[in-house]
Amino acid sequence: MRTFRSFYIHNHFFWYIAILAACFVVSYWFTFLYPIAWLLIFIACALFLLDCYFLYSTPNANQAQRELPQKLSNSDENLLAVQLSSRYPFVAGITIIDELPIQFQKRDFAYHTSLSKNEKHTFDYTVRPVERGEYVFGNLNVFASSPLRIVKRRFVFQKDQMVPVYPSIIQMQQYDFLAINNRLSEIGLKKIRRIGHTQEFEQIKEYIKGDDIRTINWKATAKKNQLMVNQYQDEKSQPIYSVIDTGRVMKMPFNSLKLLDYAINSTLAFSNVALKRNDKTGMIIFSKNIETFVPAVQKISHLNLILEKLYNINTAFTDTDFGLLYAHIKRKVNQRSLLLLYTNFEHISALKRQLPYLLAIAKKHVLVVVFFENTELESLISKDAEDLQTIYHKTIAEKFSLEKRLMQKELQQYGIQTILTKPESLTINTINKYLEIKARGLL
Repeated sequence: MRTFRSFYIHNHFFWYIAILAACFVVSYWFTFLYPIAWLLIFIACALFLLDCYFLYSTPNANQAQRELPQKLSNSDENLLAVQLSSRYPFVAGITIIDELPIQFQKRDFAYHTSLSKNEKHTFDYTVRPVERGEYVFGNLNVFASSPLRIVKRRFVFQKDQMVPVYPSIIQMQQYDFLAINNRLSEIGLKKIRRIGHTQEFEQIKEYIKGDDIRTINWKATAKKNQLMVNQYQDEKSQPIYSVIDTGRVMKMPFNSLKLLDYAINSTLAFSNVALKRNDKTGMIIFSKNIETFVPAVQKISHLNLILEKLYNINTAFTDTDFGLLYAHIKRKVNQRSLLLLYTNFEHISALKRQLPYLLAIAKKHVLVVVFFENTELESLISKDAEDLQTIYHKTIAEKFSLEKRLMQKELQQYGIQTILTKPESLTINTINKYLEIKARGLL
């Protein structure tokens, strides 16, 4: 039964049948071809049996192995590899059909090559997942054929391999590498000039030549009867929270990726950069309820906890409760912190409903509201209007685009920091804003 299941007809077989059928048809007018056609039938049958013998006489004739990473990176091109080897004593034609996970919706994956005896071959291909979760790879099917190309033998390897898709680990590593090598400007990150004194008190010490006279502590000087100065150090380990809205507004997709996933990828990359700069990072996930709260901690190992929490986040088709968020922050986040709020507002009326809660949060913390440009509208605005309907569409699109900028102005008017960004530029703009706030000493 196993042999029967591995038996397939090669496409060339049908060409041979077509030629034989043509010989019988032509023999109706040229009778001398009739016995030749029958002779060809017997030869074809003999070759058919011989081809079956060639393919099935060698045990374990083909070996193949799919190499998968432990985790796939969401929204990135992930490189996968397949290794092949052949023990056939002839040059075998090989066709690989890999059963990719259903999430990719790709059913025409095929790779063709040929292998000599004991030859090994490796080929690579890439996949781009756009959803987090478990991806199950089906059979790795290897179809082998002899030079006769009449039948094929199927070999099946590595059935049902599961690999999880996590937030963009590749993007996080990219920013980490560039930060270590001071090359962040290559991908759009700005060098922010440090302004003023962004320092915290360390100790009081005796004045020595060269100390800044502006740091003289006159009370300590009077007690000691000699000049004493305050010594400061750069502020470190400041708490920074990524606050992610998982309500229905974050379900909107751009380039096949939901706004929520853009926010998740940005949170992972940004948290890694902040930890490398000795700040504490935490996370709040909310919609109608507070789904996840991770206190801010300054440990590199803390990034693994953030990664695991981000892996399980999903959007909900509910309205977001900003009042609940305010109450939770007031109760749980006692130290002045930088809060990066990833959300989205499509209408200024939606912003005004939540503005009282945002203002209440901003009284104690440095709040940065991150929301998104609608890039589909921008592409519509840039098109030339050729008819009346297009003019209507452009007018409405421009109205919505203007509302986005008005919302940004409204928030800035109340002293709330904002990031209005294209989804694909979210991570760069978020890190830039973080560097700016740190340099200006706003936290």
